[in-house]
Amino acid sequence: MPAGGFVSQHGAKEYPGNLTVFVTVTCIVAAMGGLIFGYDIGISGGVTSMSDFLKKFFPSVYRKEEADESTNQYCKFDSQILTMFTSSLYLAALLSSTVASTVTRKFGRKLSMLFGGVLFFSGALINGFARDVAMLIVGRILLGFGVGFANQSVPLYVSEMAPYKYRGALNIGFQMSITVGILVANILNYFFAKVHSGWRLSLGGAMVPALIITVGALVLPDTPNSLIERGLHDKARANLQRVRGIDDVDEELNDLIAASEMSRKVEHPWRNLLQRRYRPHITMAILIPFFQQFTGINVIMFYAPVLFKTLGFSGDASLMSAIITGGVNVVATSVSIYGVDKWGRRALFLEGGFQMLISQILVAVCIGIKFGVKGNVEHLPKWYAILVVLFICVYVAAFAWSWGPLGWLVPSEIFPLEIRSAAQSINVSVNMLFTFVVAQAFLAMLCHLKFGLFLFFAFFVIVMTVFVYFFLPETKGVPIEEMSLVWRNHPFWGKFIPDEDLPRGAHNIELGKNGTFSKST
Repeated sequence: MPAGGFVSQHGAKEYPGNLTVFVTVTCIVAAMGGLIFGYDIGISGGVTSMSDFLKKFFPSVYRKEEADESTNQYCKFDSQILTMFTSSLYLAALLSSTVASTVTRKFGRKLSMLFGGVLFFSGALINGFARDVAMLIVGRILLGFGVGFANQSVPLYVSEMAPYKYRGALNIGFQMSITVGILVANILNYFFAKVHSGWRLSLGGAMVPALIITVGALVLPDTPNSLIERGLHDKARANLQRVRGIDDVDEELNDLIAASEMSRKVEHPWRNLLQRRYRPHITMAILIPFFQQFTGINVIMFYAPVLFKTLGFSGDASLMSAIITGGVNVVATSVSIYGVDKWGRRALFLEGGFQMLISQILVAVCIGIKFGVKGNVEHLPKWYAILVVLFICVYVAAFAWSWGPLGWLVPSEIFPLEIRSAAQSINVSVNMLFTFVVAQAFLAMLCHLKFGLFLFFAFFVIVMTVFVYFFLPETKGVPIEEMSLVWRNHPFWGKFIPDEDLPRGAHNIELGKNGTFSKST
């Protein structure tokens, strides 16, 4: 008997299929594209706290760091050139993500991932052999091009390849790879800091994750969606049968083909993003990555060693503290993998927002009491330093099971095929733009706002939590091609979704009080 799709309690079809070993391995390998992003986030802060690196490329910062203990701790690392070393990558990623959108749409997700790996490898090679700041910046720009391509394609690839029931957990593998990359980078920084010119090993080590995504892009199959988008229907059928582990995939394949035919009618996806029907999607594509960066997480992850040095930790202790926060990041992300398809996206967003808010306020209070507004402190007791690290770890854990993975997952699963590549490009571009802004401004903001910097980000956590509560619908367990149901049944966004955008047979489905969908009588 043919296994057709049927309507679930969410109002969307449930396609038959299994979580096969093949699709699991495929999604895990693809998600390793996050390693390059995570490795860079972790490596940057550690390298910029190494004396050899500062002495060679940023001597003015090195002299300020070595100055008398009375130097204002808040401002000892304030240097626009130093922050440009870190943030230039994200400006390049912003620019490359627009090109990556076209490559992803016309030539497939795999080629975009391959470009990401090759460009990142080139940047790592140049940085490892850098002789001056110009070489560093050129290397960082190439790294940024690689990140732009990878961040554009990997979340889409995993969301399209994964069975919808397990899409959340498999997609969060991308964020897990980011956190593993951060942790590995922090560990390497700790040991390489003890080696003369160890910064070269740290920066050059980025070639390893670049090779992983490059090789992965060469051996992975393309997604059925991408194959259909390029007219390769027979190949898409064979691929879909393999990833679902069954022979009868007609229902899902026909829906994918229908979605693709609709997307072909869209000649200008960028222009179409401005249409009223895509208002919910474009809002999320802009605000989710904006809010993700204004949680303040990259302040911790980029500059963890620098921040801990500012708080009075010695060089080794600051790097070890960064390893601890990196470890918490990895463990907490696994909580999200376990719970995202059980508890839903909204529950994790809301709990994470509340926990981040409390911990940021506590960090601000602790730093404010000890450092005041002048930033001078003669001695930081060990127990006090441990307390600050503990509160920061609580904050990192909250981010790691909420805005960290969900900031990539939710945008990748809500866009219709006809605007998917363009909308994902906007998502990545906004993410990279505000990553650049936060990275470039952080050390200056720390110098001027002092402990109030954490209250600054706490304010945005309040705003984003309220936004999620009122405007973000639950997307757990809904196939990507049926996502228009979620928007149509939302009390605010429903007015933007026309009837023709709904799946067949979905007009008599209503949203219940418990947030699930049911048939109306």
